[in-house]
Amino acid sequence: QLQLVESGGDLVQPGGSLRLSCTASEVSLDYYHIGWFRQAPGKEREGVSCISSNGGRTNYADSVKGRFSIYRDYAKNAVYLQMNILKPEDTAVYYCAADYDASGTYYSLSRADFASWGQGTQVIVSS
Repeated sequence: QLQLVESGGDLVQPGGSLRLSCTASEVSLDYYHIGWFRQAPGKEREGVSCISSNGGRTNYADSVKGRFSIYRDYAKNAVYLQMNILKPEDTAVYYCAADYDASGTYYSLSRADFASWGQGTQVIVSS
């Protein structure tokens, strides 16, 4: 069973940066497309970014385009979300999610397309 673990959440000032990590301890992520989602208090969980299993396709929510970047490190079995120019409205619990895709090219920002989820990591952007 795929178990995802997120890390890297923290309290950061507006304009700052954080890098979130998504790893799996006993299963290779090589054939999984990965998504990052976030949920702020009182709001629906929303898609932030996603990447295909071959790393060649990525997508971003409009609210984070130009500020966030998703990438994979196959050697470390990890997917990262680099978040720059953070804003207070980025405050949320961030979750990574994964779903198997042998094609290598599938990617999605829809919650329904992911079977495995991590427990989340808290990001707070505040002065």
